Amino acid sequence: MVGGQDDQVFDGGSFVLNRHGRPAHVLPVFGECLRHVDFLREEGRWIAAEGEICSHPDAWEQEYRAMVEATRGYLRKSGFEKVVLGLSGGIDSALVATVATDALGAENVHCVMLPSDDTSQGSLDDAGGIARRLGCRYDVVPIAEGRAAIARSLAPLFEGLGADLTEENIQSRLRGLLLMALSNKFGAMLLTTGNKSELAVGYATIYGDMNGGYNPIRDLYKTRVFGQCRWRNAHHRPWMKGPAGEVIPVAVIDKPPSAELRPDQKDEDSLPPYEVLDAILEGLVDREQSVAELVAQGHEREVVKTVEHLIYLSEYKRFQSAPGPRLTPRAFWLDRRYPIVNRWRDPG
Repeated sequence: MVGGQDDQVFDGGSFVLNRHGRPAHVLPVFGECLRHVDFLREEGRWIAAEGEICSHPDAWEQEYRAMVEATRGYLRKSGFEKVVLGLSGGIDSALVATVATDALGAENVHCVMLPSDDTSQGSLDDAGGIARRLGCRYDVVPIAEGRAAIARSLAPLFEGLGADLTEENIQSRLRGLLLMALSNKFGAMLLTTGNKSELAVGYATIYGDMNGGYNPIRDLYKTRVFGQCRWRNAHHRPWMKGPAGEVIPVAVIDKPPSAELRPDQKDEDSLPPYEVLDAILEGLVDREQSVAELVAQGHEREVVKTVEHLIYLSEYKRFQSAPGPRLTPRAFWLDRRYPIVNRWRDPG
């Protein structure tokens, strides 16, 4: 089998080995291929006659194609032809829009910008620029009126209480509601756009930006998101249905990540720098290292313990999150399952 099924990506690359691990045939990855293999008897033993040895792409290309093939397969096998997604002007949604376009073609991808009063003009410009470069349908649906209506409805209950994370999450959940309405009305699957770093520490709003039927970058750490955007800008392959060239503006890749749920918000206000966060997450999640081992590698104990705590707290969100392709040794879902509630925790 070749292609995607739920979180699995069947990548092909079948091979035939002779004694001592000598390859006789190596087939290409991610494509269907029929190969005839002759077996010869030499010195009383059967060996495979040597054939074509296909070279495989590097890790960046295979990872990107896995996301494309998984998205294409999931949509086709679930009966959907089109997708809709929220395009914020940030790097995560830009990559998801690009993967979707390469998988389905621009005519089947609907990008929607849902600005609030906290959305910068730069994000509006970037979102529109990404959609134009990809050739996708692009609409702007402001949420200010809906946000104000919800605030008025809740005002009697919230009287005397200051604004906090609640109001930020209302924005995200309102966007999720509108995107799901578009999905229902037009029969397009909603793609969600959270990366593995955010999913690991719960930097995502359940029933908000986590809404969706599939997430192509679910198992992609944030630092890999940056790398994949740069790789896609520099490469184009025949299996991509999207355009060649710089489809994700460099300005989008280089600007500081922000959820833009409050004025001047930056991800690093709440999280360690992504280079640090991802290194800790890879240790705790992918390699199952202890806090002590990561501290011995040079990480600050307080930071590691905080990240570990956030991973535990966010377990319930991951149990309700959209599926996506497995790209790492410990993808959340089948590879790494922890109880949502657990009285005992390792104090180390």
